[in-house]
Amino acid sequence: MNKSPNRQRIRLSIIILSFFLYPITFAYISCPIITEAAYQGILTGGLIVFVLLFFSSLIFGRFWCGYLCPSGGLQEIYHLVFKRKLLTRKLYWVKYFIFLGIYGTLFYAIWSVGGLKTVDLWYRTDNGISITAVGGLASFLGPVIVISIFALILGKRGFCHTFCPIAVMLILGRKARNLVRWPALQLRADRDKCIDCYKCSEGCPMSLDVNRMVHEGKIEQADCILCGACVDTCPKDVISYMWSERLPRQTEYLVKLRKNIRSWLFGH
Repeated sequence: MNKSPNRQRIRLSIIILSFFLYPITFAYISCPIITEAAYQGILTGGLIVFVLLFFSSLIFGRFWCGYLCPSGGLQEIYHLVFKRKLLTRKLYWVKYFIFLGIYGTLFYAIWSVGGLKTVDLWYRTDNGISITAVGGLASFLGPVIVISIFALILGKRGFCHTFCPIAVMLILGRKARNLVRWPALQLRADRDKCIDCYKCSEGCPMSLDVNRMVHEGKIEQADCILCGACVDTCPKDVISYMWSERLPRQTEYLVKLRKNIRSWLFGH
């Protein structure tokens, strides 16, 4: 048995808490504040967090989205209250344009001032709680309103699917990992155990067709936030976490080459 009955309650508690802490932490994941500082040549703690999030996605995928993201916490609250299913996936592409616009502006800001010249890990947090800084309330309420609009109109994690630029960054990191195939946290499934109860698909916060993914042998999915909901709802333990140990293709080739050289040199 690999079930953890309390895992989803713990996960929801953590991610909802992350939203209630958002008035304190938003300066570290607010794109406008990070860009504002970049125009002054300042490397903020927020930009460092973004870089760390990208590198974490190379190993842990979108674990951030499932357990720690404040916008995810707000959307989980809306889903607990309204129980709305995802309305459409047809606007999935919009977030890629948002990503290009926001990060393009950020890189332009850094380039226009000749690079980042100073480091201020506490930018916009001089008063302790960052929302009390000048313009802090608007910088805080703006994202909350946008998240709310997408979540309430489009339903379950509508903001993640349609607008979130951080989601795109983590998706790109996961796709890079899948291309190179270095060891990483992921899910695995034994489709022979599946009884087609569809509880995995019904419980997925990202509205993925997990049942179909299991039967097609394509359980790895860049949109998966590795929350473990499918693991915990499956009555037959079809799905579980695993640590992939498969070597990258390049490394496999080097190992084979080394074996061939040793065989040629030493005859074994």
